[in-house]
Amino acid sequence: METPRESDRPARILIVDDHEDNVELLRARLASWGYRPESAGDGLEALEKVESSPPDLILLDVMMPKLDGIEVARRIKGNAALPFIPIIMQTALDATENKVEGLEAGADDYITKPIDFPELKARLNSMLRIKRLQEELEERERQLLEANERLRHMSQTDSLTGLDNRRHLEERLDEMFEHAHRLNEPFACVMCDLDRFKSVNDTHGHQAGDAVLKQFARILRNEVREIDRAGRYGGEEFMLLLPGTVLDAAVTFAERVRKQVEGHTFTFDDSEIRRTASFGVSAWPHPRIRDCDTLVRAADDALYVAKETGRNRVVRFASDEFNEHLAADDGSDERRSDVPPPSPSSGRSGVQPGVADAGVRWER
Repeated sequence: METPRESDRPARILIVDDHEDNVELLRARLASWGYRPESAGDGLEALEKVESSPPDLILLDVMMPKLDGIEVARRIKGNAALPFIPIIMQTALDATENKVEGLEAGADDYITKPIDFPELKARLNSMLRIKRLQEELEERERQLLEANERLRHMSQTDSLTGLDNRRHLEERLDEMFEHAHRLNEPFACVMCDLDRFKSVNDTHGHQAGDAVLKQFARILRNEVREIDRAGRYGGEEFMLLLPGTVLDAAVTFAERVRKQVEGHTFTFDDSEIRRTASFGVSAWPHPRIRDCDTLVRAADDALYVAKETGRNRVVRFASDEFNEHLAADDGSDERRSDVPPPSPSSGRSGVQPGVADAGVRWER
């Protein structure tokens, strides 16, 4: 038979009994078996000790002053903050109804007085074995939950920057746009891209390029609010989702980030690298933005115009600047936009246009 001495530590057993002679007898016998006996003289004291330092098992007398064993068992088993603690009821009442009452109150086993010690030892070992199995099961469940959480995080996170990856960004975009549409709240999208990033890789190597991307991502993370989403959309292009944000506020935000990047010195080993970033901004509600796809394409078009008109700038969708740039475009590029063209009255300042197809390429 397995004994408590084979475990890593002696099991703590709380004896709850108002008769000192019974307590001392049980203490001596439990100690001789290798357990760590403790005691409480009534039900209230037992509850206090269990809550302050849960034992491994409780030997609980039924008949006690202040609070009987049935109520003690009921309160312990009803306390969700406590771990699983096996309870063996001690009773001099051998009637079936008394045993049933104790088991229904939460007791896991019972033993009849006068106690047969070989039987008690067997019941203790059995209950403690069940407790160990319960703890092992809970530990496996905890490890499984942690593993699932790590996998979930990995599936949603860009491994280089630690920001949201494109797949997760698009999932959140759908959710956030639907929420904004349902509540008729503004919602802004910012697409941003490091200028002339290819030359970083060409001049300093791809590890330097990775370092620059990570530092750029850190700037974005520091600037967004808790309710915003920032993620890597692909390569050196990033997306920011700003719920509850009107177009003007999104442009102000993007301009603040642009200045942060412009004033930042990126570092890699002993090298110092300066780079700027370009930003395209769109927002809903807008007469030319009907869904989240056109919202993103609008911001991406605005980013395209920012690149085409000098870089290191913020361009808003449907602005005069953007409309003029599209009007001046001779159509020689292969860019295709699904955003409806502006109406004659849509070229007012304060709303800038831009939507590039995912296949668009320009010198970055």
